[in-house]
Amino acid sequence: MTHVSFHEYSTLSAAEKAALLRRSETDISGFIEKVRPIIEAVRTEGDAAVARFGRDLDKADVTEKNLKVTPAEFDEAFGKVEREVVEAIEFSIANIRSFHEEQKPEAMWLKEIRPGAFAGDRFTPISSVALYVPRGKGSFPSVTMMTSVPAVVAGVPNLAIVTPPAPDGSVDAATLVAARLAGVETVYKVGGAQAVAAVAYGTETIGQALKIVGPGSPWVVAAKRELAGIIDTGLPAGPSEAVIFADDTVHGGLAALDLLIEAEHGPDSSAYLVTHSRRVAEEALAALPEHWARMSEQRVAFSSAVLSGPCGGIVLTGSIEESYAFVNAYAPEHLEILSEDPFAHLGHITEAAEILMGPHTPVSIANFALGPNAVLPTSRWARTYGPLSVTDFVKRSSIGYVTKSAYPQFAAHAHRLAVYEGFSSHAHAVSPVREQYLGKKG
Repeated sequence: MTHVSFHEYSTLSAAEKAALLRRSETDISGFIEKVRPIIEAVRTEGDAAVARFGRDLDKADVTEKNLKVTPAEFDEAFGKVEREVVEAIEFSIANIRSFHEEQKPEAMWLKEIRPGAFAGDRFTPISSVALYVPRGKGSFPSVTMMTSVPAVVAGVPNLAIVTPPAPDGSVDAATLVAARLAGVETVYKVGGAQAVAAVAYGTETIGQALKIVGPGSPWVVAAKRELAGIIDTGLPAGPSEAVIFADDTVHGGLAALDLLIEAEHGPDSSAYLVTHSRRVAEEALAALPEHWARMSEQRVAFSSAVLSGPCGGIVLTGSIEESYAFVNAYAPEHLEILSEDPFAHLGHITEAAEILMGPHTPVSIANFALGPNAVLPTSRWARTYGPLSVTDFVKRSSIGYVTKSAYPQFAAHAHRLAVYEGFSSHAHAVSPVREQYLGKKG
């Protein structure tokens, strides 16, 4: 049986408790050094470097001439994906679109702040966004849906997906199906740090983007950090992580079942079961071998590495309050509240990007089909960021309009403050000097 890390939380030192909060990507300084030459090569060589890294790093059959997916490749993808899978993609996209349509802000609002003076906001789409869809440890049409749909709903006019190619130079067929059904038909065969660099600087084939969104490996995270001054890198979404919070009203085997969901993404994932019930903890520990027996060899290897390592396992707390404290300190990407009465716990949880309530709402349903976005902040960024949304694809402009009748009152107060702060031009712009010009016609 695989050893599973088991932590008696109340007995841990402050340093040991802090260690439980670390993620695999917390220190990516080593990756920063590795991505720098990749970024520089893409900046100076363009397509030639992108194709070369595709061959050298992804071991893929790509050239400068086939970096972009053709319409024929899109058409062929629909013939490669089973009808049931296409139907699942259609079902999920409909739900994701419905959810994000509700998020969409009104194009403009104005409020009369005082008689004759109006202020408000206007929302317009970002003109170009790149959507990163990972592939290293599997294929992710779900990420395609989660990034593409809100971008299309927001009205972004120039959208492109970047995703690592397979060894034969192809893009995952279901990813292409999801892209077309979501409304995106520009896909480039490039992943990793070179993808981030390509959309940041633009190449002969790959269009430059103002922003890139989507989760990725430490290589992608490192490239985003290095290029943050060149391209908007969006919310910090790195390797998968989850906390399964369970009270004493559920069976530990259920908690173990859901603990493996995010743990199977890869050895760089993070996953904890947190409970104050020893029975639940012991039942979960006992059930894990049964669950592993139903999984593929690769996913067993990934999840067992996580649960036996420093970023996963079972945390047995001394009280329900201590469980709440751990969850809030961890600020997970995904949080499940496994309880017959999950709403009794919801008010105690303030730091989580996604909160899934009750035994019938596993991360699986949220990742694929429920509607809320599954691209979420990781590494405790849930303390200041939320899930990817329509608002990530629009920018906000403040709108102000002061009428002739309202101007004198506002000008007087603005003049006083400008003089106090020592800004002469600010003051002159709302002084009798302005009134002289207002009385003249051009």
